[in-house]
Amino acid sequence: MAAPRRTFHTKLVRDRIPELIMRSGARPVFHRAQGEELKRYADAKILEEAKEFVKSGELDELVDLLEALYFRLRLEGISAEEIHERMAQKRHERGGFEGGVILERVERI
Repeated sequence: MAAPRRTFHTKLVRDRIPELIMRSGARPVFHRAQGEELKRYADAKILEEAKEFVKSGELDELVDLLEALYFRLRLEGISAEEIHERMAQKRHERGGFEGGVILERVERI
């Protein structure tokens, strides 16, 4: 009998992924992270999704990135409303990014 073909991931995935893998006829091996472990995996997911969005520019990748960010905020007990308020405050104080300003250097005089 041949050994099962294995693909290793060790990353945070959406909650229904194990179910979808089982429906495809494969067997997922997973555990549910909590606390600091979950925060580490959420941080890694944010970086993964940011890289995927930058590479592809696809809307679905941006959606995944935003969902990962909002999840990480919830882990810290920060609401979306708090983030939006802080964004508005920073935009008022320092501006946004719409102007496309690229800072090249600062010369002290």
